[in-house]
Order: sequence, then structure tokens, then C-alpha cells
Amino acid sequence: MYPYIHLGPLTLGTFGIFMWLAFLAAFFALSADFTRRRLPVDPHLVVSIIALVGLAGAKLWHLMESPAEFFAAPVSMFFSRTGFAWFGGFIAGIAALIYLARNYRIPLLRMMDACAPATAIGYAIGRIGCLVSGDGDYGKPTMLPWGMAFPNGLVPTTETCVQWGALPSCRVHPTPIYEFIVGVAIFWYLWRLGEPARQAARPTGDIVARFFILSGIARFLVEFIRINPRSVLGMSNAQAASLASIAFGVVLMIVVRRRSGQVGEQSRSTA
Repeated sequence: MYPYIHLGPLTLGTFGIFMWLAFLAAFFALSADFTRRRLPVDPHLVVSIIALVGLAGAKLWHLMESPAEFFAAPVSMFFSRTGFAWFGGFIAGIAALIYLARNYRIPLLRMMDACAPATAIGYAIGRIGCLVSGDGDYGKPTMLPWGMAFPNGLVPTTETCVQWGALPSCRVHPTPIYEFIVGVAIFWYLWRLGEPARQAARPTGDIVARFFILSGIARFLVEFIRINPRSVLGMSNAQAASLASIAFGVVLMIVVRRRSGQVGEQSRSTA
């Protein structure tokens, strides 16, 4: 793997490069969705604000997960180019989205429906950055033919070598690839649901509710083969957050469908 690319005196982190590509992909998806939904919103501003706030939230979440390391070297940990947690950025991004929706005077759920596919594709591409840099987001040791080793990664897999029969193996589940594939599939599914022909028949908030559910299920399942420490009822912090995401998505879907049904009944009664 290649954590850094050296161009003369310039050193570029591959994780940072793919994070930039993730925001770029999210921008194009968001711009296209705003256009087809005819939302008077500047996608440049939305992506820029969410990117900055999301990165800060991702860093803070990571620091809260390892407080001992943070207090041992707070300055170096905070300004490190590594150590970003998806759910921290996700929560901070939602907070930024609430502000933007109010600023543009657009219903929050309508704004979130438009942002859901972009979030999915951005997440997928960002995971390739985890893979290329070998930042430790890989899974447990495996003997499967697609298992990968990260001897030169930011978190080398040489520390996870195990004995499989008579042979030692340092190969692990390439979980970033799994998450990339699922993220692209979720993006495509949500994008199709947001097509103009389907928007009129779909209650506002239904798409983002499905995003919460699908992304939560995907992250909950992949955590079973990742190396994250267990803390909450034998689950990792990410699994606990995933369950909250699934529950929120289910409740949101029920609420928006009930409201849609009530509006439909009122319109028929007044016709």
C-alpha cells in the first residue's frame, strides 16, 4: 500500500487525496440532484461547509474514542493527518445540513433526500482511501483468496499474523473494498428512487430514511469482521451507532409515510 506519495519535496497522503476525490464525487452527484429537483441551492457552498464541519466532527469522534492517546499528546493528535471516524463526520454533517436547509428556507427532509445519494457515493470513494493508505480499517485475518496484506500501511498487518495450520498468514479481509461495493450499490439504488418520475409518488424523507437504514445495516455487518475494539454490549462503537441509524431510519420512514397518507386522505376528502 502507499500511505504517502512523494513528489520531490512535496509529500501527499493518499487518504487525503481520496477524501478530496470523495467530496468531488459527492459534489457532482449533489449538483445533479439539485438540478433535477429544481432546488435553488449552491452545491459548491453545501459541499464546502459539510466537508469542513464533517472533517472536524470526524476528528473529534476519533479523539473521543481514544481519550488516553489524545491527552498524552493533544496537539499532535488533533492536527494529525490520520484518525477520522465516519460517524463523527456524519453527525456533524447532519448538523451543518440543518443549518443550510434553514438558511435556504428548504424543508429539511427535502434537502436530506437530495443529499443522501451524494453521501453514499462519497463514503464509498473515501473507503478506497482507507484501503490505499492501509490506515487500519481492514478486517480480521483470513485465508480467503481475496485477502490482502498491508505490510507498509499506516497500520501494518504484520502485527495481525496468525497461524493457519502449518502456514502463517498476514492477509486480512479488505473491508474497505466491501464497503466501497456496498456504498456504490446504495448510491445507485437511492439515485434511481430520486428520479423525477418517482418523486411525486414518494413521500419527502423516504429516501434519506432508506439511506439511514441501508448504511446502518452495511456498517453493522462489516464490523463483525473488522478489528475495532468492542465496548458496548460486546459491540464496537460503530455498531452501536449503526443500530441507532437503523432505528432512526425505520421511525422516520414510518412517520413520513403516515404523514403522506394523511395528506392524501385530506386531499381526496376536499376534492
